[in-house]
Amino acid sequence: MNTRQQKELAARVLNVGKDRVWLTPENPEDLSAAITRHDIRGLVDKGIIKVRPLVGQSRVRARKIALQKKKSLRTGPGSRKGTAKTRLPKKEAWMKKIRALRAELLRLKEKKLIDPEVYTKMYKLSSSGFFRNKSHLKLYIKKLKE
Repeated sequence: MNTRQQKELAARVLNVGKDRVWLTPENPEDLSAAITRHDIRGLVDKGIIKVRPLVGQSRVRARKIALQKKKSLRTGPGSRKGTAKTRLPKKEAWMKKIRALRAELLRLKEKKLIDPEVYTKMYKLSSSGFFRNKSHLKLYIKKLKE
């Protein structure tokens, strides 16, 4: 017995795809007798025709990866797109560096490890981009004191 037409009609009535319509194999005579939309609705009420639930894609792996990325994992060279300057723009890198240098200079001045004249000189050198980083600044001051 072919129930293709009933399945198509049920799909249209229930507003789902044909693959999601499930016909009970126990009642073949009831199914073959159903030829109108009204008949199909009656079989749905009786539970002879049912709609299968949607099968979604599991998000378990996606959530696990998102959690790892939150911890800054999975950031190796194979995951990177773009140059280092793209990932941390020149301006942001400069801001990060100059703020660290200026904070260090201020700390040294407040602790009276350098006098105000040296502070001003170092501040200007920092602003001109002379120092690579904080350790370079400290090394320069150490050599200056010798």
